[in-house]
Amino acid sequence: MKTHEQLVETREPVETLASFAISQQFADDPFMAILSRLFLVVAGSALIGVAAQFEVPWYPVPVTGQTLMVLLIGMAYGPVLGATTIIAYLLEGGIGLPVFAGGAAGWPVLAGFTGGYLIGFVPAAFLVGLLALRGMGHTILGTVMAMILGNLVIYGFGVAWLQGFIGFEKAVVGGLLPFIYGDLLKIVIAAVAMPTAWRAVQKFQGK
Repeated sequence: MKTHEQLVETREPVETLASFAISQQFADDPFMAILSRLFLVVAGSALIGVAAQFEVPWYPVPVTGQTLMVLLIGMAYGPVLGATTIIAYLLEGGIGLPVFAGGAAGWPVLAGFTGGYLIGFVPAAFLVGLLALRGMGHTILGTVMAMILGNLVIYGFGVAWLQGFIGFEKAVVGGLLPFIYGDLLKIVIAAVAMPTAWRAVQKFQGK
């Protein structure tokens, strides 16, 4: 059997952190494997909601952990489970749970200025999940590349939506440029966290 490193080098699909852990624990129990995935969806959506409430002072605007958690879940869960988790998070916020940034909630938030960024979380998580299946979460460089692409998807949706309210130039100046430095910090955190998590899981499983 090929190692994860060999699969990455040959660009063959590899497991995500979630699928690897579930397959190791519940290989012979499909029911528990399904329950584990449902638990991951609930836990992941809750983590995003919690991360959205924390702000770290940063230049030129404070940084929340929301997008970092979204992309990390995409890489750890894979495309389908990751996107499903983000959809669950959006639905939770839509029905009134205070899980959006600043404790905001309700469908008007999704239809408001920041709605494009929130909707963009879904394709972004799906994309980085696909990249994770190519092994891009195993190394620092691969994680950095996946994070950059995921952020570009979020900004693409966010700016495209926002420009409908305030125009394209103002959308770029106010809805993209101030957040670049914060996203660079998140990329650094992810570049350390994902490969470290893989090493820890493989060591725990004796791989």
